[in-house]
Amino acid sequence: MAAYNKTFELTVEDLELIETALYRKKADLSQKRLEAVRAEDEAGDLDGQIREIAGLLGRLHNQKIFFRPKSGVYVGG
Repeated sequence: MAAYNKTFELTVEDLELIETALYRKKADLSQKRLEAVRAEDEAGDLDGQIREIAGLLGRLHNQKIFFRPKSGVYVGG
């Protein structure tokens, strides 16, 4: 039986590319969803896909470690 790979070797640039692609896909689906509302089509499937991508983007965001210096004054942007 196959097992899941629990070790990934992705760079920060790889994750940035994945995140950017997910944001673009989410934007495309959101635009299609708006058009479906205007055309009075069934849009439930689009809603599910948008929710799934938003959840994945949230999980990626929550795994980030944001830098904050231990000494000195921190000026956030």
